Amino acid sequence: MEDCCRGSLLSHLPSLLFFFQLPAGGSAEEFVVIGSSDPIVAVLGRSITLPCRVSPAMSVENMELRWFRSKFSEAVFIYQNQQEQREEQLAQYTGRTSLVKDFLTRGEAAVYIHDVQAFDNGLYTCFFRKGSFYEEAGLELKVAGVGSAPQVHITGPEEDGVRVVCKASGWFPKPQVQWRALSEEKFLMFSETHVQNAEGLFSVEAALVVKHRSSRNVTCSLLNPILSQEKAMAIFIPEDFFPRTSPWMSAFMGILTLLMLLLLGTAYYTKREHTAKCQEMQEWEKLHREKEEDQWAKEEALKARDELQADLDWRKSVYLAALKKAKLYADWRKEKFQALPVTLNPESAHPSLAVSDEKTSVTWKDTSKVTGETYSVLGHDGITQGCCYWEVEITNADKTSSPGTLFPYFSLKTGDVSMTLCSVVGGPAEILVPLNNPPPSLEEPVSLSGVGFSSVSCVDGAPPGAESPLLPCSPEAMFP
Repeated sequence: MEDCCRGSLLSHLPSLLFFFQLPAGGSAEEFVVIGSSDPIVAVLGRSITLPCRVSPAMSVENMELRWFRSKFSEAVFIYQNQQEQREEQLAQYTGRTSLVKDFLTRGEAAVYIHDVQAFDNGLYTCFFRKGSFYEEAGLELKVAGVGSAPQVHITGPEEDGVRVVCKASGWFPKPQVQWRALSEEKFLMFSETHVQNAEGLFSVEAALVVKHRSSRNVTCSLLNPILSQEKAMAIFIPEDFFPRTSPWMSAFMGILTLLMLLLLGTAYYTKREHTAKCQEMQEWEKLHREKEEDQWAKEEALKARDELQADLDWRKSVYLAALKKAKLYADWRKEKFQALPVTLNPESAHPSLAVSDEKTSVTWKDTSKVTGETYSVLGHDGITQGCCYWEVEITNADKTSSPGTLFPYFSLKTGDVSMTLCSVVGGPAEILVPLNNPPPSLEEPVSLSGVGFSSVSCVDGAPPGAESPLLPCSPEAMFP
């Protein structure tokens, strides 16, 4: 193994030494290497030259010239010290290359390749070196070869036609295959296989199935895409090769086609009817469902109405019972609440309100300037503990109450409204009824014109009736 590795390294030693000898800079005689700008076309078996030149023109007799493939070490031809060097030349180019020396003094050089092969196809690089300066250029060689003429023969009936096969060999690159009828119409549906031999040449086989008797004359053609050269062969297919069909078979096929059309039409009509019925059923179910939902909503609304009416009736009965009980115990208020003499605080009154000298009445100063707003006045003394009540005679006003430290609070709506504080003793008759669970409608403020009200406030405790609504002096006015 070590001998093999040592031998391999020794074989590449000249190339490695050459790379180390390549200069990094230039010299006074600099030049540019120019190759062919277009691909060079070579025909199989013939000869071709790969030309390169320097610019500006100068003699290249004493230069080192090298043509190589993809790697610097893959040398096709080497000219050095005015003679050919074969140590690094690829084996497949040995004896097939030579240098064209006719125009070396003018800066032109070319490698002559004999007997062009398929593997010669590809890219090349020409390298020119003089002293410490070197340059290179690229070349492309396109190899093309026209192989044998196609051979076409009939292989027999297949499916509903006749199968014909076209074969050819020795083509490079892979040829383009076409099948044409006598009318020059091209067949697009055919099979095609290619095989490349050891020399790189292609063999092709193309098979076509001719289905119509009108296309009994067919031609197979092969085209080389580089040389634009074509070879073709035509063949005539006798009538006997086509499968024979019985007239009964034609009639049967016609009837079968008609039956298939009828079947498709029936299936389409049935599907359309089924779809229409399904849609109709869905619409009916939707309407029925909506009707049931409406009926359920109505029943729920009636049920809710009945429950609400029953609750209202119950609350009314409870209220009336409590009202009757309160009438029987007229002194209950005096037992549970302490009468509070209330006087008004003029300093808390709105500028639009006028407080009487005895500080027990309040009214508008000028009723003609009423703006529709509500203004208020506070009582003079506050409530810090206990349960108290006071009586007022008001017109079109709402009751107010709140927990904590309280001050009697009165507000007048705009209009011809006035309020007078009633004396604790001998005031208008009124009834205060406590309810543990008053109906929601009774918890709203009650406003009746020309009647007296009792206001109650409780602090630091919750004696009976602390949450009771204020009742008008005439309880019968609450219900019809």
